[in-house]
Amino acid sequence: MLIETETTEAPPAAISERERTIRAVIDEIRPNLQRDGGDCELLGIEGNKVMVRLTGACIFCKLASMTLEGIQSKVVERLGELVRIVPVAGPAKH
Repeated sequence: MLIETETTEAPPAAISERERTIRAVIDEIRPNLQRDGGDCELLGIEGNKVMVRLTGACIFCKLASMTLEGIQSKVVERLGELVRIVPVAGPAKH
């Protein structure tokens, strides 16, 4: 089941603790990415797959794979379960 995170239809209480944890990890990393002209956004969660989009300078950065591995490592550590960070290409939707 894909959880659409960009919609505002679901009330905040509907966000699971698991999703809150994943969002918290991404939010911790975002300021560092933004300082370098990039960013990362959570697109959705499907089972053990966490879909994210790197934007700005992160798109062409040689260290993008290390950034994704770092996010994955932190999420796995916090959740205590194996998840896979899956980068999704394409323009950001607003």
